[in-house]
Amino acid sequence: MTRDATPQPALRRLTYPLLGLGLAGALWWALVHGAGRDSLMAARFSPENTWAAAAELARGREIWLHALASLQRVGLGLLAALLAGVPLGLLAGSWRGFNQATSTVFQFLRMISPLSWMPVAVMALGIGEAPVVFLLAFAAVWPIVLNVAAGIAAIDRQWLTLADSLGASRTERLRHVTVPAIAAHLLTGLRLAIGLIWVVLVPAEMLGVNAGLGYFILDTRDRMAYGELMATILFIGLLGFALDWLARAAHRRWSGQHQES
Repeated sequence: MTRDATPQPALRRLTYPLLGLGLAGALWWALVHGAGRDSLMAARFSPENTWAAAAELARGREIWLHALASLQRVGLGLLAALLAGVPLGLLAGSWRGFNQATSTVFQFLRMISPLSWMPVAVMALGIGEAPVVFLLAFAAVWPIVLNVAAGIAAIDRQWLTLADSLGASRTERLRHVTVPAIAAHLLTGLRLAIGLIWVVLVPAEMLGVNAGLGYFILDTRDRMAYGELMATILFIGLLGFALDWLARAAHRRWSGQHQES
């Protein structure tokens, strides 16, 4: 009688991440209560204070409202990046002249930190939501452009020839050949874009807005609520991890369906 070996890999996939988190927590505790036991700053950021503050924040509404404001900005930034990035990527991937004329410019702009545009964004768009969304969109657009262009370049030309031989119109070719072919690349670009947006989000929300996780971090610092500050930092990491997991799950789901079809 053979044993079912299926649960073991699943258990291993769960055990190792939990072990890593446990080791990170133990290192944090050791640094605070060992090397930094005489430091007032270390005591303020101790795991005990952080978990107590996290429990208090979770029971209230404030941090959830700030998280909702941040997620709304992320959604607007991604939408703006998609509206700009997908057409640009389609042009760059399918039109050689456009690609040659813009590739150097795109690569140059991509290497400029989005945060360096902060003063320009504030002067051009004022203080509030608009400059924050602009910075997020600027960070997210380049992975979308480059991955869509790579998806176009990777299309098997025989598919396009077959579509033309069947009398497909441009719209039908776009719908039935191009979009399915670039979907996996687009999802990869979205995942990279979410990672960049999440990095830019917190400093961008220090541009005069009155809600959001970046604003809340400044508020906890000003109130010297260091337990809440550390708990918010961990919450930002947890929320970003959840967004990345959703993007990876969408990519795996699409890849699985595409392989089955």
